[in-house]
Amino acid sequence: MAYKDYIADPTRRCAIVAHRGAWHGAPENSLAAIENAIAIGVDIVELDVRKSADGELFLMHDDTLLRMAGIDRDAETFTIAELQAIALRADDGGDGRALTDQRVPTLKQALEIIRGHIFADLDLKDRGLFSEVAACARDMNAADYVDLKTTVTTQEHVDWVRAQDISGVPFLAMTRFTETGTGDTLALLSGIKPFMSEISFDHIETIESNRAAFEAAGMALWKNTLDMASSGEWTDTVALADPDKTWGRLIDAGISAIQTDQPAALKAYLEKRA
Repeated sequence: MAYKDYIADPTRRCAIVAHRGAWHGAPENSLAAIENAIAIGVDIVELDVRKSADGELFLMHDDTLLRMAGIDRDAETFTIAELQAIALRADDGGDGRALTDQRVPTLKQALEIIRGHIFADLDLKDRGLFSEVAACARDMNAADYVDLKTTVTTQEHVDWVRAQDISGVPFLAMTRFTETGTGDTLALLSGIKPFMSEISFDHIETIESNRAAFEAAGMALWKNTLDMASSGEWTDTVALADPDKTWGRLIDAGISAIQTDQPAALKAYLEKRA
């Protein structure tokens, strides 16, 4: 099933999005983290894409390799051969994490694993790579399995997205909904019709009260529960202590994709809730 068809399926459960792959037991953004996500039964992996000094697309979140490899140098100043000679630290890296046998993967290597097995949200560290990443996905016959995303809150953002050559690759908008601005935001998004939006909001009632409008727009809603300031009160830490309060409340309000650093726990909760 193609990514867009899966998201549009009204019978599916809430989609589990593994942030930087399922990195408990494998380095984040590594091939092993993608394989872990598939083994767990995750629906989508979020991966960070950059471009090497010699023009190869690769996976890495941070600007430097300090956290994930102990090398304080910009990742994009390395050639891909140099990057693939560097051992990655376990899990989410940092001091004290052991080095592993995993290396910095290319996007092509990741797409070989993803295609036909799991979907991927590609978070480009430079949105100027949109067209190039879309072309790579098409060349790898993986366009049906990935999305590209960027912030869409103004008409200028809409115009920028329209100018990109991302044909065949689903587009996900990152935006915010508020009690008084939801109608305007939906009108803005109608110009590009994202199949899903990664959202923030002022309060959960905004999402509940506009559920019919979101459904009419044919747009699913994705919410992050990462332990980050941008998640607000909706965090993994709270969810692990009281999943009904966080994950359950979001699902009841109409959220149908949740990005988490705790994909196994979210899966267990969804199975128990079913």
